Amino acid sequence: MTKYDDRRSNVFLLLWTFAVIATTASFLFYLAVRVESIEKGYDLGDSYAKIARLREVERVLELEQAAHNTPERIDMVGRTLFLMEEPAGERIFSAGNDPSVASDGDDPDQAVAERRTK
Repeated sequence: MTKYDDRRSNVFLLLWTFAVIATTASFLFYLAVRVESIEKGYDLGDSYAKIARLREVERVLELEQAAHNTPERIDMVGRTLFLMEEPAGERIFSAGNDPSVASDGDDPDQAVAERRTK
């Protein structure tokens, strides 16, 4: 009768167990990386949507600011909220000649000095 070598079957069983464990571990690692990748993709999509909403809000606010800074709007607010009106003629005083207007080639400081002496 032949003697059965039990060590060979033990080695095969041990290698088979390691192969199954390694395959399972690599599959679980793949799943974890895949799930993390999908979650990051959703987070990135949410961030892009938030940026788009913020850009739209910024555009609307810029349009509102431009609408509020028109001369007609400022005049209307001054007249209605602050009860302002145009000044009467006796309240307007002349500040003199415009010093920034000088003839060609003249020194602006000299032109101002000449206008003061006139």
